[in-house]
Amino acid sequence: MFNIVIFGAPGSGKGTQSERLIDEYGLYHISTGEVLRDHIARGTELGKIADSFISQGQLIPDELMVNILEHELDSNPDTEKGVIFDGFPRTIPQAKALSKMLEGRNSKLHAVVGLEVEDSELMERLVKRGKDSGRSDDNPETITRRLEVYHNQTSPLRDFYMEEGTYHAIPGTGNVDDIFKTIKGSLDKVIELETAESSAL
Repeated sequence: MFNIVIFGAPGSGKGTQSERLIDEYGLYHISTGEVLRDHIARGTELGKIADSFISQGQLIPDELMVNILEHELDSNPDTEKGVIFDGFPRTIPQAKALSKMLEGRNSKLHAVVGLEVEDSELMERLVKRGKDSGRSDDNPETITRRLEVYHNQTSPLRDFYMEEGTYHAIPGTGNVDDIFKTIKGSLDKVIELETAESSAL
């Protein structure tokens, strides 16, 4: 089981690169954003609670997000092959909860792919996405709040995972194929090391 987090600010390209990672490594993709939007669209109780935070550009409370993730892991057998966590964790308590969750399933987090993009580029991408997709939360005012929340609450995760030795800084600007080649190069080294360690046991 090979588990990775794809990490970065809104608009950094996590969804695009996740698709390529799924194809390359056969991993199960859990996008907390997609899961939440599904609940909102279906009008579930969870969706109503989530929408009250998302519409204000705020993060979902940790306990709620952890419960959502545990449900996703346990209700999808394909997660046993390995998972790409997209949009989670977003806080250090969530990161610690994820480690505990994986340990309880005899696994661990192997790598964190950090897509690093300047705020000006992120704003440009998200405004364009909002026009193309009609997503109500992709407007300049909400985007600014989301980036503020990201820098205040989520970016400390970068330091947390760097200290753990699992963070891989990936420049997220430029050709999509080139970005993926950089990611693949980093992850292949992690897999080689994991394989070598497993063989030594």
